[in-house]
Amino acid sequence: MNQDYIKPDEWSIIEEGFDKNLVKSSESLFSMGNGAMGQRANFEETYTGPTFQGSYIAGVYYPDKTRVGWWKNGYPEYFAKVLNAPNWIGIDILIDGVTLDLNTCSQVGDYRRELNMKEGWYRRSFTATLPNEVQVRVIATRFLSLKFDEIGAIEYTVEVLNKEVSITAIPYLDSGIKNEDSNWDDQFWNTTAVSFKDGRAFIEAHTMKTNFATCTFMMAMAQANGERIDASKSEKTETKASLLFETSIEKGGRFTLTKYGGYAVDRNHDKNELVAAANKVLDEVSSLGFDDLLETQKKAWTEIWQMSDITIEGDVKAQQGIRFNIFQLNQTYLGTDSRLNIGPKGFTGEKYGGSTYWDTEAYCIPFYMATKNQEVARKLLKYRYNHLEKAIENAEKLGFENGAALYPMVTMNGEECHNEWEITFEEIHRNGAIAFAIYNYFRYTGDYTYIPEMGLEVLIGIARFWYQRANFSEQKGQYVILGVTGPNEYENNVNNNWYTNYIAKWCIDYALEQLDKVEEGYPDDYQRIIGKTHLTEAETERWSAVAKKMYFPFSEKLGVFLQQDGFLDKELIKVSDLPKSERPLNQKWSWDRILRSPYIKQADTLQGFYFFEEHFSTEELRKHFDFYEPFTVHESSLSPCVHSIQAAKLGRMDQAYQFYLRTSRLDLDDYNKEVEEGLHITSMAGTWMSIVEGFAGMRVIDDKLNFTPQLPEQWSSYSFKINFRNRILKVAVTKEGSSYELTGNEEMSIRVNGERVVLTPTETVEA
Repeated sequence: MNQDYIKPDEWSIIEEGFDKNLVKSSESLFSMGNGAMGQRANFEETYTGPTFQGSYIAGVYYPDKTRVGWWKNGYPEYFAKVLNAPNWIGIDILIDGVTLDLNTCSQVGDYRRELNMKEGWYRRSFTATLPNEVQVRVIATRFLSLKFDEIGAIEYTVEVLNKEVSITAIPYLDSGIKNEDSNWDDQFWNTTAVSFKDGRAFIEAHTMKTNFATCTFMMAMAQANGERIDASKSEKTETKASLLFETSIEKGGRFTLTKYGGYAVDRNHDKNELVAAANKVLDEVSSLGFDDLLETQKKAWTEIWQMSDITIEGDVKAQQGIRFNIFQLNQTYLGTDSRLNIGPKGFTGEKYGGSTYWDTEAYCIPFYMATKNQEVARKLLKYRYNHLEKAIENAEKLGFENGAALYPMVTMNGEECHNEWEITFEEIHRNGAIAFAIYNYFRYTGDYTYIPEMGLEVLIGIARFWYQRANFSEQKGQYVILGVTGPNEYENNVNNNWYTNYIAKWCIDYALEQLDKVEEGYPDDYQRIIGKTHLTEAETERWSAVAKKMYFPFSEKLGVFLQQDGFLDKELIKVSDLPKSERPLNQKWSWDRILRSPYIKQADTLQGFYFFEEHFSTEELRKHFDFYEPFTVHESSLSPCVHSIQAAKLGRMDQAYQFYLRTSRLDLDDYNKEVEEGLHITSMAGTWMSIVEGFAGMRVIDDKLNFTPQLPEQWSSYSFKINFRNRILKVAVTKEGSSYELTGNEEMSIRVNGERVVLTPTETVEA
């Protein structure tokens, strides 16, 4: 049974009632971020119950030494940890000398959390009876500023309900923190200075090994019944800085602490000027005050939602799900810093490590292309170009040569840092997703300049890798690719994974096609690239020979491509015949049993049908969908969205809707029983795709937008906007049909259900 404690609401994530067993899950679900830093929804006050403390700074990481039983040649030396950063949110509250701690309170009532996605703030409120019988009501509001992205703000109010008390509030900074997932229990942070000035506190610390220099900072103001209270003293240890506010509050009185805190980092400032940078942003936000700063937050989110919102009428849970996904994507990455990427957990947890997976190219780029300026997607592609030399080094470590490039499965700086051999060495299909993203970017934006400027070099490196990774099978008379793991990680070390072979062939063909195109249209760039890569005609002819004779496993009897050579040797028991008590498999079965089973973690062969839909007929898609989906357990967050899109393509809207609910509420309903570890950020882009590409059927064909809109019967309508080549198109689908409204200065023609429709700016066209 999935969790079901989040209240349905169109614009907010709401929890009512205090349950200690749900604290960790809610810490994930109510997480906040602003693209530069993030924070799990940990309590500000002391909490001695089970909790997962997490504060994160974008781009700051630690190379945790890989923990393996024995070393293998080419093995990554470290696993890049997303670091739990110094804690800035803490506020200890003592009432008549007793610490406020929901784990020890005799009663907790009226407990409520709300994450307001429309306006970008988080609020928690409750009443509590402390062990000394004092009764209080607490309201705590916080947000991470989008305008001033180095800072967050907290307003923490305590109302005393039953008698006069003394209150001590201790806002603090703490750099004595650790990661939940440290391999060797290493010290990740070295604190170098703890200081105070003018009522502000600063902790300067740097990461071990990577030497990222940071300054965690705070300032705090307090009021008792509207009267200002100054801090009575400051205290510090080697890793902690605290301010103390003390006062008496009568029955019915209120105490409010306002705290600003955050991080100045040497990624953005001179490492010797971090305290000055912290003071500068504190000056800016304190001059505004909490209420005005919150207003700037609301305006910033209004602008984001104007372009990225998807509205759904008639289904509150579906509406809540898509907005939660869009909200978290924007909290994680806003496209303002080309050095950053989209981590699979964003700012919500430590699992997986690294900031970049193939998820970015396969799932996230379509969302950012359509809901942002195309420069945002271009930055994501440039990120990979900037790491090309590292990709070549990664391939060299595995024995490849001549500029062959293998992009990492997991990375922070372009260097492979994944520590599971069957993925590090074998899940090489990631190279294909990066090439596909280059193709997809041009197809959608019409901007070809990336390819001669940067992309062609990436494509050459990738084609060289695939040429060397394939080998000729005398028995088959074709080229094969042995010992791989496809997107379906429930099959390791298999031969001729269909998806891997198919995308390898496509990458080579696409690289050859772009070489011709650049030579003809951009001769100066072509000569520069040939000079840099030393590419010869003889080499490209060898590539072509591999692509032309690539082997694809196929069953004549079933009429389907086989996921890999040995798939039909398995005992083909469908998922529907598995006892529910044995799911999820990755938590109930041994790995050995999973690998011998036919069960598919995520779309694999069907992933290829999604990428290369135009290469196959609808009948071929139907046949492959009907064969593989019954064996798919969807225990990867990346699986349901692809199946939703394809079910919609096949006109199976009931099935498409169920897959949509699963992808959109994967974390809200905790389908995979792991939400306390953090959210599935990158798969959230797939939720957006499920509606735009699935239900609305959006495709770019022959340089034009095409739509085949359908409406789930549970909905009365849905609508969304996309930015297509700097023109904004609003699409609305109802039970009566669909409508299209264009913003811009020139008309545009699209196709709806195969018919040409001409759109004129500001006019709504029904189709």
